[in-house]
Amino acid sequence: MINNFANLYDTLPQFGLGFGLFMMVMMLFFLLIIASVVLKGYAMWIAARRDDKGWFVILLVFNTFGILELIYLYFIADIWNKNNKAKIEEKPVASENKPNEPV
Repeated sequence: MINNFANLYDTLPQFGLGFGLFMMVMMLFFLLIIASVVLKGYAMWIAARRDDKGWFVILLVFNTFGILELIYLYFIADIWNKNNKAKIEEKPVASENKPNEPV
């Protein structure tokens, strides 16, 4: 009886629930990678425009699947603040040669 069941299982196609589940997990993983790359690029671009060298290096080195990038964009760079309607503000760069300033 057990031997007949084993033979029946071997003759069935192997593209059942396991294969479909595997493909769904792989598609979700692929979408997670794409979203992570997009967020990483956007966060690094914002960090470079704001002259945040430390954050730029941290975002470049550590891969957290978008978590660190979202933290930077939401809390540090304040990109999605509804009160902040202006575009990305660049940090002022300290210039040594400013005319008309007392020394």
